[in-house]
Formats: sequence, C-alpha cells, structure tokens
Amino acid sequence: MTTDFAVQRFEDHRDHLRAVAFRMLGSSSEADDAVQEAWMRFARTDTADVENLRGWLTTVVSRVCLNLLRSRRTRREDELDEAFQAPAAAESPEDQAVMADAVGLALQVVLDSLNPAERVAFVLHDLFGVPFERIAPVLDRTPEATRQLASRARRRVRGASPVPDVPLQKAVVEAFLAAARDGRFEDLLEVLDPDITVVADDAAVATGFAGREVIGAKEVAAIFNGQARAAVPVLVDGYIGAMWAPGGTPRSVLAVTVENGRITAIAIMNDPATLAALELTPIEQEPR
Repeated sequence: MTTDFAVQRFEDHRDHLRAVAFRMLGSSSEADDAVQEAWMRFARTDTADVENLRGWLTTVVSRVCLNLLRSRRTRREDELDEAFQAPAAAESPEDQAVMADAVGLALQVVLDSLNPAERVAFVLHDLFGVPFERIAPVLDRTPEATRQLASRARRRVRGASPVPDVPLQKAVVEAFLAAARDGRFEDLLEVLDPDITVVADDAAVATGFAGREVIGAKEVAAIFNGQARAAVPVLVDGYIGAMWAPGGTPRSVLAVTVENGRITAIAIMNDPATLAALELTPIEQEPR
C-alpha cells in the first residue's frame, strides 16, 4: 500500500510534471493522464534509493509523453482546440497560472510541427534545463544525437527553417557524398560551412573517427576526403542525412543539417541501439 509519505513525495513534484507534460502534449487532459500514469509507475516502484526523485519522475513522464506523441495520428486540430480551454474549476490559481503560462499559441503550433523525438529533446532541454545526458536514455539516443535533435527543433522554433526543403538539402548532401568519394577536397569545402561542427558517438569514435567533436570546414573536409564511398542519401527522422548499410543493415548514419545551401552540422551515429531507434527512409540518388 502506498504510504502518505510516498504520496506527499509525489505531490511535491506534481506541478512540475504537469508543466512538462503540457509543454510536450499541448493538451490539459492528456497532460493529466500522463501525470497519472507516472503516479501509477511511481506507486509500483521502490524509489527509496532514488536520490533525485524530481529527475526520475521527469524521465518517467517524458517517456509516457513520447509514447503518446508517437501514437497520435489525425487529432492535431482537436488537440489545439483543447490546449487552450480553461483549466477545470477544481484547479488552484497556481495550477491555472502554470497552464496559462506554459505555452502560447505560436509556440504550440511550431511544437506540433516537430517529430516526437525533437519535441521531447527541445522541451526537456530548452524549456526545463534537463541535461542531454539525462534526455538521451528517454529517446534511446546518444547525448550527441539528442543535442542534434534539440538544435534542429530550436531552429524550427526560431523560424530559421520552418519547412525543410528536402530537394535542396538532398542536392547538397549528394554533392558532399560525391566530393568525398572522389577525393575532391576543394569541392568539399564548397558545401561545408566554415564553422561546421561534426559530433560522433562513442561507437563511431571506436571505429577510428577523428574524435568526438570536430570543428571547421578544412578539418572536416580532411576527414571525409576520399571516404563515404558506399554512403547513400537517406531521410533520418524525416530530415536529410546519409547512411552506410552494407547488406541492407544500417551500420552508420549521418544526420545532416543544411542551412543556406551549406552543411552546418553532422551527427555521426554508429551505436546499434541508436540506429534501431531512428526512422530511416532511403531516397533515390541522382545518377552520377
């Protein structure tokens, strides 16, 4: 039986959990459902040794929200309508303030345009300050890949790239792969932003990649020059990237960020668990 002390421990964090859930879901009723599910999981779990209960509960409710986001299909309009209904009368003024201030219409519309992984990464990191190292297990990604998701979402929220121009981004990635395969160093520099940042997960570093982080067009071009011979363009969670998949099994994925016709960031993911969690959609490559 759940003790009064355990109930109080959970109640101490309820407002925070509802705020997190509402930011992610944009729906008061679904946020309440997510918090209730988190309570049930908390009640079934021995958390006596959990030092950071707030962090533990945030992870639980985030996973519940992620599952809800992934299960959505055609309810977006209803959710937007519900998101701005007045809170139930039983809620306290403090609760109403949390809900009223939690999200504006403009932000909600943009959040609804993000895929579930981007939305969770952005909300947890940018809105609630959760470190990427804690968000990564929620998404079954590495911290580097999670950072890339949040960065991409941040640009969408700021309006830098409201709608991905897939054909243009595909052309840039194809030019990058062709120049890399052929060892055309100067052509590589043409498609790389001078301040490009490349991050690699531990599995990629273990296979011989230069390091966890490489910055600068010349440095990145030197690494890829003459490489990527079997890589092909692919959509990574709906965004442009590249994949090396010998025998049809993904072994390495590059999530690529293209801005103003140049590549500004690449996240290299080789970890099998990370690759299994990605939505990879091959796209046709133009004849060379």
